Amino acid sequence: MSTPSQLPVMERFYTVQGEGFYAGAPAYFIRLAGCDVGCVWCDVKESWDANLHPSLAITTLIEDVVSSGAPICVITGGEPAMHDLQELTQGLREKGIRTHIETSGAHELTGHWDWVTFSPKKFKAPVESIYLQANELKVVVFHPSDVQWAQGHAQKVKADCMLYLQPEWDKREAMQNIILDFIRTQTHWRISVQTHKYLGVD
Repeated sequence: MSTPSQLPVMERFYTVQGEGFYAGAPAYFIRLAGCDVGCVWCDVKESWDANLHPSLAITTLIEDVVSSGAPICVITGGEPAMHDLQELTQGLREKGIRTHIETSGAHELTGHWDWVTFSPKKFKAPVESIYLQANELKVVVFHPSDVQWAQGHAQKVKADCMLYLQPEWDKREAMQNIILDFIRTQTHWRISVQTHKYLGVD
């Protein structure tokens, strides 16, 4: 889908991480185009078709991150692991920038990562290798049954992997109460909320 020197990019911007362990940290986001997972509640469905978005030189992407002054670059999508990310991550790390990825785990990871957020989806099964690579397991709770489903994935990640349940935004009022009830007894889990949406930032 992409050439080694270019990647299809839907958008890129400097903001703060809104979810999970690094919530509140300044980060530059690169949202790659292309996704074959197809979550029904996805809030960036316009990212799915890579052909609708321009391919940008990896050198340009790295220069933009460096120019921003951001200490972290988050590669997201779409499903970013569909692309070869070796060149991008190597270039970012050579500039002293932390590399983070948000992935469904549906494809084998390429590249060098300082932080891997694994967010499995029911719509396409993850590859087995992702479980030992994940620093953070983040499951979006769209239905009450998703809490039990998340526990199955938690049994397969590393012992030091952070565990998060995140209410799906449009159902957050109902789902967050279910999550709160759950983590009161399962205290190794945490709730993740989309703080960037509450703040009104990208």
